[in-house]
Amino acid sequence: MSERYSSVVKTAQEYYNSDDADNFYYHVWGGEDIHVGLYESQDEDITTASQRTVATMAAQCASRFTPQTRIIDVGSGYGGSARWLAKKYGCHVMCLNLSETQNIRNRLMNNEQDLADCIEVVDGNFEEIPSDDQQFDIAWSQDAILHSGRREKVLDEVNRVLKPGGEFIFTDPMQADDCPEGVLGPVLNRIHLDSLGSFAFYRQQARRLGWEEVAVIDHNRQLVNHYTRVRQELVKRREDLANKVSADYIDRMVQGLGHWIDAGSNGYLAWGIMYFRKPA
Repeated sequence: MSERYSSVVKTAQEYYNSDDADNFYYHVWGGEDIHVGLYESQDEDITTASQRTVATMAAQCASRFTPQTRIIDVGSGYGGSARWLAKKYGCHVMCLNLSETQNIRNRLMNNEQDLADCIEVVDGNFEEIPSDDQQFDIAWSQDAILHSGRREKVLDEVNRVLKPGGEFIFTDPMQADDCPEGVLGPVLNRIHLDSLGSFAFYRQQARRLGWEEVAVIDHNRQLVNHYTRVRQELVKRREDLANKVSADYIDRMVQGLGHWIDAGSNGYLAWGIMYFRKPA
């Protein structure tokens, strides 16, 4: 990986390439989808809620999706969103993701579902998107940008590769706009970050780039719902995971998820769908 990439991103790459993390996210967090879900009940299946997030985001910009639409999924994980979009709309998706381990699973599932012709999986980083200018109609991202230590740079790169009039729809775990100083230490330390974004931060960056705000939808409570469900599932399946995920990793993850749940329950965190449009 380029030395110009932030240390935070390098740390994230090493983490997501580890066997413990790969097996945890694939077998517990949601399989094809490893982002925050939209829950209709507190005990709903994680996979169902996670797929609802994809469908809800897609509905926001459904009129833009055609077989000719080119999409870049920034921080695509296992590619579940890309497969959903390709199946429903027949569009072409470039999955950009820093974890080679996740990308191997992504390519395998694309082949198994006969979608390899629609989805290109690229090993790379959103701080330096490996694409020419103005190549994509839609940029899409789910719960990935937090892993950059240079979020402004990520948004600059998204802006660069979007066509005039292109749109960016994304989610990100964030701090609340009115979050007090110093209260997020346990959350930030666990994921090796100095800060999180916020609704106010992304709105400010959109104004800087000249983007139109199409929609910003607050789903803050869903962050707590999702981390609670993942923690419940991890504890419930601990014995079944013994041959896949180390006991030390499970212990640290249970504790780390608890920090997110506590911070979210106290109103210090935020999460939602943000949708912006680049000038034509």
